[in-house]
This record gives sequence, structure tokens and C-alpha cells, in this order.
Amino acid sequence: MNDQLKKLKDIHSECCVSILMNTHRTKPDNKHDPVLLKNLVSQAETRLLQMYDKRFAQPIIDRLKAKAASIRHNFNLDSLAIFVNDQGVAEYLRMPIKVEDRVVIDKTFATRDIVRAIHQQAAYYVLVLSRDKARLIQAASDAVIAEVGRPFPMDKKNLYTTNKEELTNKLGTDNLIEEFFNRVDKAFHKVWEKNPLPVVVCTEERNYIHYLKVADRKHLVLGHLNRNRLDEKAHHIVPEAWPIVQNVLKRRNDLRLQELQHAVSCGRFLSDPAQVWMAIHEGRGQTLFVQHDYFQPGIISEGQIRLVPVEQANQPGVIDDIIDEMIEAALRTGGDVVFLSKDQLKDFQGLALTTRY
Repeated sequence: MNDQLKKLKDIHSECCVSILMNTHRTKPDNKHDPVLLKNLVSQAETRLLQMYDKRFAQPIIDRLKAKAASIRHNFNLDSLAIFVNDQGVAEYLRMPIKVEDRVVIDKTFATRDIVRAIHQQAAYYVLVLSRDKARLIQAASDAVIAEVGRPFPMDKKNLYTTNKEELTNKLGTDNLIEEFFNRVDKAFHKVWEKNPLPVVVCTEERNYIHYLKVADRKHLVLGHLNRNRLDEKAHHIVPEAWPIVQNVLKRRNDLRLQELQHAVSCGRFLSDPAQVWMAIHEGRGQTLFVQHDYFQPGIISEGQIRLVPVEQANQPGVIDDIIDEMIEAALRTGGDVVFLSKDQLKDFQGLALTTRY
């Protein structure tokens, strides 16, 4: 998802069409997804023909319809984003977050939901561990991405001792267990080096203690799911690991909110959209805090922004979501973006920026 964001956020062209919609993971609910997509594609077609000459708009419409028709809805997550433009770009992305169903037509793609998905999906591993076997699952939110292959799954074969005293001695047994866990940890880090994500360890309490004793990078461990679940299916394990990750995310968001509160006390924050826009483009923006469901149409003119009512979002020259433009600009100028709930940002009308000076 990071790679797609990097690619899409830097694309500028005369016409970029973004379709964002909620989808369903399971039957029979996902049978409704093709219908909603068809309606949004029709909405995009109507707007394109209103905004552009048909000779210009028709190839974009054809590309959009072809991409929509190629999507297999049996594999949907919580939302879907389609990106098509006049320069031949035609991509789609499944995301593990809820979005607002909408069509956005602009000179750039609407990537804010990708940014939010990256921040909120909390991709992670679940290391399912027993005293003689280990599995590794890659997950995002409460969904299984994949069961990691070689060198997993692992077992304790070729790890033994010929010392009879060690076989009957608790210390000797513990040493064998820890040696196996050490090998598992090293195998995990080979996977981690290619795709660095934190991990939840799923095992009995006594095994968890032994694993932490030998783990090279203890800071990667988000928490512990206390139970031997080695023989259970991944889609039964991950939903129980997800609350552990959510608690970690909540603590991190609470810390970020404290940063905002500290900036307020020091007078280093802005919440007026026009001032936020200027500060970001002057390179003064440090962290942009955005209410995750806050959308605002606007007009950019001579480097300034002017907000317009939602009902005018489809008028010529109006950007469907000026907040998306702010997010892209903040990231482009080295800033950070944090998505918070409506309650957390109720004192800031859904938008706040901490400044560097």
C-alpha cells in the first residue's frame, strides 16, 4: 500500500478520477458491491461528460468501466478505491478501513484514504508458537493477509540432546525450548528484514516468557495472546490478536493528542483552514491532525484557499476535498499526518496543525 501511495500521490494530469466505496468481506453482503460500484461509475461518467468534451472524456470512461469490470468482489475487504486518469493510469486498491462512498474528479488522485489506511490498518505479524512448532501469519487490522511460507512453518526436528540428564532436568529442557525459540526468532527476523512489521506472539504464558528471553528485538513485540492455538485456522486467530494491536494504536494516538495539546499551550498550532494551508506551503507544518471523516470542498486561487458549501462540490473549478490536498502537501513538505476521531478533534472543528516555529 505504501508503494501505491508513493506512485499515486505524485501523479498530476488534466483529469484524475477517484472512486471510493465501502465493500463487504463475506457473502451474501458482497453481492451488493458490484451494484454500488456500477452506480458510482455511472455518476463519474455523467460528471465527466458535463465537465469535458466527449472526445476527451470517453477514453477515461472506457478505462474506468474496464477496470471496474475486472474486479473480483469475492476478495473485497472493507473498502475499494479505483484510480483512472487521462494519461493511461488505471488501478484499484482494496483497503481494510471504512470510507465515504464518493466520486472525486480533480487534477490529482484522492489519496487521503490510502494514507488513513496505512495509519490505521496496523499491518503486523502473528507468531503462533508452541514448544515444538511455529507458524507466522501476516495480518492487517482483523484480516488475514497471508500465512507466511519458508522458512515457516518450523518445527523442532534436528534439535535434540543425547545427554540423559538434560532430558530429565528442567534446566536442560528449558535450554532446548529456548534454543528452538531462538531459531524461530532468527527466522522471523529474516522475514522482518524484507517486510518490517511488529508482531503479536500467540502462545502459552510460560512459552512467551522463554521467547522474550531469547528475542533479539523485543521492542517489535506488541503483546501476547495467551493460548496454544497452533492447530487453529489463521482467520480464527487474527481477530483475537487485533484488539491487542488496537490497544497499542490507542496508546499511540493518545500520545499524539498530547502533542497537539502541548502545541496549543505553547501557541504553536493553527486550526483555520486558510492559515493551515499557508503554513504547510511555507514549510512550517509539523503534524496535521485530521478528523477521519472530515471532507471539505474548496477553491485554490493564487496560492490561497476558499472553502465552499458541500452542495457546490461538483461545480467547475471546485476541488471535491481540499483536506486531501492539505494531506498530500503536508507529506510532500516533510510533515506528518495523524487521523483522529470527531470527539478527539471536537475543539478544532476537525482540523489542526502543529507548527515547527
